[in-house]
Amino acid sequence: MLRKVVCLAVILCLSVGVVFADQFGAFITKVDGNKVTFYPIEGKGKDSKTGEEKTLKADKDVKIVKATFNQETKKLEDDGEVEGGLKHKMFSEIPEKGHFAQITTDDDNKRIKEIRVFGGRRGKKQ
Repeated sequence: MLRKVVCLAVILCLSVGVVFADQFGAFITKVDGNKVTFYPIEGKGKDSKTGEEKTLKADKDVKIVKATFNQETKKLEDDGEVEGGLKHKMFSEIPEKGHFAQITTDDDNKRIKEIRVFGGRRGKKQ
C-alpha cells in the first residue's frame, strides 16, 4: 500500500512539473511584429549547443527587460524595462549572432511572456 502511494506521489510531481511555464536561454535572431525567431540553447556550460530555430508569438503585454549577471551574488538582476518593447532599436538591428536572452513562455509554451536581454560588453549601453 505504501509503495503505491509513493509511486503515485512521484508521478503526480512529474506531471505537475510539465504543466508550468518554460524558461530557457536563446539567441534571438529576428523580430517581425510580435513574432520572435530564436535558437534555444540546449545543455549547460561547455556541453551547451544551439537547438533548431523556432518562432513564437509574443503576448501583447510581453515584458522585455535588460538583465545582467551579478558575479558577487551569482544571480540575475534586472536593469530596467526596454523602452518600446519589441519595437526597440536593438530588435530591428540584430547582429549576425543574435541577442543572447532568457525567454519565458506561457503554460502551453505557445506564447512568450517575458524576454530578458543580456547586454554585450560591460559598459556598453544599448
